[in-house]
Amino acid sequence: MVESLGVDRYRNIVVLTGAGISAASGLPTYRGPGGLWETVGEENVPTARSLIENPQGTWALVRELRERSRSAAPNPAHTALARLEERTLARGASFTLVTQNVDGLHRRAGSSNVIEFHGSLFRARCSRDACESEPIPDDAEEPTSAQCSTCGSALRPDVVLFDELIPARPEWDVKRALRACDLFIAVGTSGTVSPASSFVRSAAYAGARTILVNLEPMQPRHPDFHEEYLGRAETLLPLILD
Repeated sequence: MVESLGVDRYRNIVVLTGAGISAASGLPTYRGPGGLWETVGEENVPTARSLIENPQGTWALVRELRERSRSAAPNPAHTALARLEERTLARGASFTLVTQNVDGLHRRAGSSNVIEFHGSLFRARCSRDACESEPIPDDAEEPTSAQCSTCGSALRPDVVLFDELIPARPEWDVKRALRACDLFIAVGTSGTVSPASSFVRSAAYAGARTILVNLEPMQPRHPDFHEEYLGRAETLLPLILD
């Protein structure tokens, strides 16, 4: 029988989630069966170049992914993390949820302190890097506006495309949370893709207890993960986080 982790004794909790946590909601992983690589082909995934050369095609793909996400519902793994955040903040401790997903399911489950590391399908932002305007909500079937209200440049999806770097702001927010971390849990991700691959190392360096919850074991095993729980996130998280 899986035992509780005793999470309520920790003061600075950081959780990292990847595509595996949304699988039970009907959203395939990018490289898994029915995922983006299979449905559109690796050569057609959205990139910064495709956004310039074929903005209509890129927006069409983003809207398709948005509709898939909109039709999905948070699963018990999402709600278990939302309950953990509520409980942690209520006792005056710190909780940070870092997600590599762009599907918005964590917020819909009730999580509030979320760093959407790769952005969100439900926001748009200015395509001009020097513009200081904030991203805007954009969950309509068609873009709510074609231009930035600040500088007039074209709007773009507020997601990190497949050949782009992570923006400095979310990366800094994650690093700040990890410096004080005493419990780090990675869920539904191998954590092998940079820069997320460095998160567990930073947490371990800070002295945190580090835990991997994943369907498959990490190969090769990451030396900075102290514990590994194998199984479906929607089954395991409600058990180990209570």
